[in-house]
Amino acid sequence: MEKVRLGFVVSEFNRDITYMMEILAKEHAEFLEAEVFEVIRVPGTFDIPIAVKKMLEKGNVDAIVAIGCVLEGETEHDEIVAQHSARKIMDLSIDFGKPVTLGISGPGMGRIAAAERIDYAKRAVEAAVKLVRRLREYESGKKS
Repeated sequence: MEKVRLGFVVSEFNRDITYMMEILAKEHAEFLEAEVFEVIRVPGTFDIPIAVKKMLEKGNVDAIVAIGCVLEGETEHDEIVAQHSARKIMDLSIDFGKPVTLGISGPGMGRIAAAERIDYAKRAVEAAVKLVRRLREYESGKKS
């Protein structure tokens, strides 16, 4: 089977967490025999959708993994960032017909909870690779 080519869009905000998420995601992609072909780092989670769109327009990847961490603040800003980013990421996936998986932890969590959820990036890689492979099977008419 053809190797799955992944793109990563990684938020630099809360980089102490997202760096570990990115490393774990790369290791898991390698374990699944997928290739991390492109990485774009963006300032924050709210900035992820535009980079996802640019990567999808370029067309060099089979799927994109969005990696970010949205920590709770004193206002509802974390909820707005997470909800709007997730919604736009989903819209882009549907518009371009390619998987864009959500490896974004939050909202409503502190730094300790975020550290406990670093594996969200691994789950997003798993979902991206599985979905690409299953869509390929579907499109080729093969049953899994």
